[in-house]
Amino acid sequence: MSEDPDMAREADEKSHELEKKLEAIEISLLLNGEYDKQNAILSIHPGAGGLESQDWADMLFRMYTRYANDHGFKVTLLDIQPDPEAGIKSAELLIEGENAYGYLKSERGVHRLVRLSPYNANNKRQTSFASVDITPDIGENVEVNIADEDLRIDTYRSSGAGGQHVNKTDSAVRITHIPTGIVVTCQNERSQTQNKAFAMRVLYGKLLALAKEQHMEKISDLKGNFSQISFGSQIRNYVFQPYTLVKDTRTGVETGNINAVMDGDLDMFINAYLAGLQKGEI
Repeated sequence: MSEDPDMAREADEKSHELEKKLEAIEISLLLNGEYDKQNAILSIHPGAGGLESQDWADMLFRMYTRYANDHGFKVTLLDIQPDPEAGIKSAELLIEGENAYGYLKSERGVHRLVRLSPYNANNKRQTSFASVDITPDIGENVEVNIADEDLRIDTYRSSGAGGQHVNKTDSAVRITHIPTGIVVTCQNERSQTQNKAFAMRVLYGKLLALAKEQHMEKISDLKGNFSQISFGSQIRNYVFQPYTLVKDTRTGVETGNINAVMDGDLDMFINAYLAGLQKGEI
């Protein structure tokens, strides 16, 4: 008796769906780090390269927004500095949901783009870089102990959504942690007080993660300029021309479907990183 092709196709689809669900469960079991279950603060900064790098940063902003939406995370834009010509000079997002930081921590590092640049007069192939920083959101109930003299607080007019309100008040807040050079900004809330409180929350999360990374017991021990991720080595390459390839330099995982990746399909990279981390290979 011959097999019904429709039934066979449906069985294959269900089997594939089940495999994906099992893989998701297995990966979620790897998220046992101290901050893995927390929300995530995602920051993007273009590297040297002018409009091309700023456009690349904007492309990454779109990619991560789509990834978060596809996985049921809530995305809040904390701050964005668009360029009048093209792209963005910086962006900061709050991504809320179970294990948001655990999944996204793998994205911290430098991302390299190779393509025929629309901003190059000769349409030559160009390489651009952008850095992505991921830190845990420590929440509202953690006591923040940072010396006042270590902070520089600036206020300015918000440039994002919000109607006339953003144009009339200096509600946006920029806080610089002087010993490390780390800068955080927030213009999402309606009042300067709310923006300052949230910016402090973001700053403390960054300093807490950095202290852990540097194996220091106290935030006050942090010194030196940590304001940007080093552009010396990239974690992932995105090649648009003369062929299409996205390859993670840490795990070796690669795909030629660059459009899917730029639409937020990052699971293959994130899952491989988490598995490698668990095995001690990363």
